[in-house]
Amino acid sequence: MSHALWILWALGAIITLSKGGSPYQAFLSCDPTGVCDGSSRSLNSIPSGLTEAVKSLDLSNNKIAYVGNTDLQLCVNLKALILKSSEINRIDEDAFLPLGSLEHLDLSYNYLSNLSSSWFRPLSSLQFLSLLGNLYKELGETSLFSHLTNLRVLKVGNIYTSKIQKKDFTGITFLKELEIDASNLQSYEPESLKSIQNISHLILHMRQPILLPATFVDLLSSLEYFELRNTDLHTLHLPELPISETNPLIKKFTFRNVEVTDESFNEVMKLFSSASELSELEFDDCTLNGIGNFDSSVIEKIKDPGKVETLIIRKLHIPQFYLFNDLSSIYSLTGNVKRITIENSKVFLVPCLLSQHLKSLEYLDLSENLMVEEYLKNSACKDAWPSLQTLILRQNHLTSLEKTGETLLTLKNLTSLDISKNSFKSMPKNCWWPEKMKYLNLSSTQIHSLTYCIPQTLEILDVSNNNLNSFSLMLPQLRELYISRNKLKTLPDSTFLPMLLVMRISRNTINTFSKEQFESLQNLKTLEAGGNNFICSCEFLSFMQEQQALTKVLVDWPENYLCDSPSNVRGQQVQDTRLSVAECHRAALVSAVCCALLLFILLMGVLCHRLHGLWYMKMMWAWLQAKRKPKKAPNRDICYDAFVSYSERDSYWVENLMVQELENFDPPFKLCLHKRDFVPGKWIIDNIIDCIEKSHKTVFVLSENFVKSEWCKYELDFSHFRLFDENNDAAILILLEPMEKKAIPQRFCKLRKIMNTKTYLEWPNDEAQQQGFWLNLRTAIKS
Repeated sequence: MSHALWILWALGAIITLSKGGSPYQAFLSCDPTGVCDGSSRSLNSIPSGLTEAVKSLDLSNNKIAYVGNTDLQLCVNLKALILKSSEINRIDEDAFLPLGSLEHLDLSYNYLSNLSSSWFRPLSSLQFLSLLGNLYKELGETSLFSHLTNLRVLKVGNIYTSKIQKKDFTGITFLKELEIDASNLQSYEPESLKSIQNISHLILHMRQPILLPATFVDLLSSLEYFELRNTDLHTLHLPELPISETNPLIKKFTFRNVEVTDESFNEVMKLFSSASELSELEFDDCTLNGIGNFDSSVIEKIKDPGKVETLIIRKLHIPQFYLFNDLSSIYSLTGNVKRITIENSKVFLVPCLLSQHLKSLEYLDLSENLMVEEYLKNSACKDAWPSLQTLILRQNHLTSLEKTGETLLTLKNLTSLDISKNSFKSMPKNCWWPEKMKYLNLSSTQIHSLTYCIPQTLEILDVSNNNLNSFSLMLPQLRELYISRNKLKTLPDSTFLPMLLVMRISRNTINTFSKEQFESLQNLKTLEAGGNNFICSCEFLSFMQEQQALTKVLVDWPENYLCDSPSNVRGQQVQDTRLSVAECHRAALVSAVCCALLLFILLMGVLCHRLHGLWYMKMMWAWLQAKRKPKKAPNRDICYDAFVSYSERDSYWVENLMVQELENFDPPFKLCLHKRDFVPGKWIIDNIIDCIEKSHKTVFVLSENFVKSEWCKYELDFSHFRLFDENNDAAILILLEPMEKKAIPQRFCKLRKIMNTKTYLEWPNDEAQQQGFWLNLRTAIKS
């Protein structure tokens, strides 16, 4: 059975190869550059068949467990290998032997309980290595990283790491970033980190600060940026450091998720004093379990407090804020601070005295706090923030633009103001602002119209994401306008914005652009107008597709410019849309159709005239009228022996010869003549039809005059409809003069037919034969 399964597997492999694919492609997504993604695919092993074409391999979040010697043997060009969170518990000694080109290796968050230096010895090109979150308690028995001369980022440690030793970092001289998870560190061998001559950024996870002083001392001569995470500094005690043991390299301290008390804050200040060139402090998601009772004696000992220029505080928690003292004890440290960010920390007031001490402050960010106009007035009191240039009050509780502007009039040097994401909703007609204002951000403030409350000195205005449907403000110095996500239907009038260089007006309700609009914005260098409901008319498409200079101005061209109508091109990019000739030249097409129709009518008129078309139309109408009448008149309605159809030019022969001969015969014949018997005032067609129907016979006096007569043609046709179509032999043809059939016009087709199918009488010129003619005629009428 097993042999049969093996054969089936072999056949499957052959079929797969015959289709031109590699086995690993069934498990990985690879692009043409060799970047392969196999993350989160429940793989139990590294896919087989990997070749030198693979440059980057991501197998994170799988269940691989084991990496063997042959799994990566052909991946000689591999640059990045990510095996994060793949439940790996064993790696063969030579598993990474072929990976001499590897630069990035991530083995974090697996189940590795022992680390081997053999894994890393061949990786001479390695620059990034992460071993975080495994099960090892120490970094091997010998130095793991001594051969990694190009290593620049190293991440080690886990919750089980209990000690750090000198050998752990032997051979490493320079690191851009070193992250150590020492959450439960029990011992630290002095000078373990001192062997690293330069560390740009150290991230240290340490729950308890017992070993922090010893660790920090080793870093004084090499560290530039120190970041402490997930630490409770309640028990921190930092001994006094000799003046010689200070670090002129450290420029920045960051504390993330750190808990501090009033007492430990004093110790942290000692930590700061060891960094003589410290310029930036950051507290992110920290908790102050105290009431601000700081030791002023410790603060006074800090050397050069004016070195700190940047202070960043995010998500600061003060559980006992209601008991908090004022901040007067630290005022002396704030004199030279230039940049302060306090975000999402429930700040509703900056004391006036503190504002006045911040004499060098140029940038203040109080976003996502609880500031209102009343307390802002206290914060921006007289002589407060005298050097402030940028103020950010985004997402606070401000509601009045007028009050906000008046409150900030004390800030004489203010040039940039961000009050976005407040609920202003409306805008008064006039406001007062600091006279140097150049930038104003009113985005997401629910305003529905703009007034001259907007300062005329602005160079940059952001009113995006509001309810604006027009823009008609005169802002002579404005250079940048951000007005996306509103309800504008047209571009702003260029006469209001003579200096405009940048405009972002995407996601409005604009239908089209015109050449005149763009030419009027002659100084415009950047335009973002995608995401609008463009009507892709022929003029719009022609303008957008042919103006090469315009596409250089449009920063989001062509991907964000889509047609909304006509419906047949909805969703297509404007750049690729083509309309039919009928859609693009409708006026010309209508004109052409009208001209063609007129020519057709003229042609039909000429044809009708030449081919007697009008005559045929009249005949058709008469025929329809005749068809509505009864097929045959009853015998009692017969009034005449014969109806005589003749041309007016043959009337002499009819009236002086034929009538005299027949009506004066004994017994006399009663003839119907149009001159004598037609009813006056009755339509002539009806007269013809009635007379034919009330006559026993119909006599046609044929001559060249007859075939030229239109009414004779009617009489001939009606007799044909009523008599010949009913198989009634009631028509009598008299050929008054010799006629060839070819001389009879085409429109007398029925006459041609009758002459081919019926005998006719010929009027003889010889008088001796004329008596026989009359005899035959009388006989025909009586029959």
